[in-house]
Amino acid sequence: MDSVGLMPVLVVSGVLFTLGVIGVLTRKNALIVFMSVELMLNAVNLAFVAFSRQNASMDGHIFAIFVMAVAAAEAAVGLALVILLFRNRVTVKLDDLDRMRG
Repeated sequence: MDSVGLMPVLVVSGVLFTLGVIGVLTRKNALIVFMSVELMLNAVNLAFVAFSRQNASMDGHIFAIFVMAVAAAEAAVGLALVILLFRNRVTVKLDDLDRMRG
């Protein structure tokens, strides 16, 4: 079975990362912004694994596991912040969050 080359995988990774950046810069909903950050982290994981496979080492896989752990922690903390924000302000729109006090 033939494997996919490095360049198509990096193109997909770049497209995913670009979509994540566009989502972070253009969306006003906090949940969509967090999902866009997760999309960017997954794009980086894909690039790590592709380079690791190309170089026949396990370094990229190990970095990808660490990035997944950080992404899981970020998702948990981010979701907790969004829930707390919705309880206090009854909105998750980022434009409505102009003050830090409750």
